[in-house]
Amino acid sequence: MQKLCRRVFAVCSVAVVGAMVAGLHGGPAASRAIFHHPRVAVSRPGTRAAGWASSNWSGYAIAGSGYSSVSASWTVQAVAPSRRATYSSEWVGIDGYNNNDLIQTGTESDYYNGSAHYAAWWEILPAAETVVTSLAVNPGDTITASITKGSSLWTITIQDGGQKFTTAQAYTGPQTSAEWVEEAPSVGGRVAPLANYGQATFDPGTVNGGSPNLTASNGGVMVQKRVQVSTPSDPDGDADGFNMAYGAAAPAPPSS
Repeated sequence: MQKLCRRVFAVCSVAVVGAMVAGLHGGPAASRAIFHHPRVAVSRPGTRAAGWASSNWSGYAIAGSGYSSVSASWTVQAVAPSRRATYSSEWVGIDGYNNNDLIQTGTESDYYNGSAHYAAWWEILPAAETVVTSLAVNPGDTITASITKGSSLWTITIQDGGQKFTTAQAYTGPQTSAEWVEEAPSVGGRVAPLANYGQATFDPGTVNGGSPNLTASNGGVMVQKRVQVSTPSDPDGDADGFNMAYGAAAPAPPSS
């Protein structure tokens, strides 16, 4: 009996140590869910004029009422290695800019436990992201994502090349904003350090079936620890797309 107890204690100890190590690495192996939260507003450092600044969002958002659909296309970017766990998400969504509701879908590009990790997901707050395991996401893949309100349910669709996933979900948010966002998601209850995603392009984007008619004032930068870490370009010529760059320098807009 004593030998059995010692063996059980040893196995449990190994499990506890393993969990602690996973927690130190900061990855989902620590059983910490990834959340994509509403915008957390902060003061911007003034390195680039923008309509808004946030510790977890950068990109473009339009505010108003009656937003019933949103879509975008982008290319999955390869994230750079990092000594600590870093995370980045690219998504389209409705709500969250000026309220605490949010429906969204996108891709994850993270670096933890010594390697990069990529995935597609959808999310309706207050739940954490639901990973779309049927899509094999890799850097360089072209993603097309949309969210559309139906008569009783919302249709969430994300496509990676020839792979496509669709789900219908209930959502009752106020529909007062639409977004195209590069995000540092929340892990373990805190906004995670943004992964170095290099440069990304959101183009074309739509809202309510038409052009969002983006203006520079709709754009926002991400500021973490008083450093601007993610910056959008001005809108492209037809006002339905933009480029994003890691760091404080604004990239040129995409060609229309």
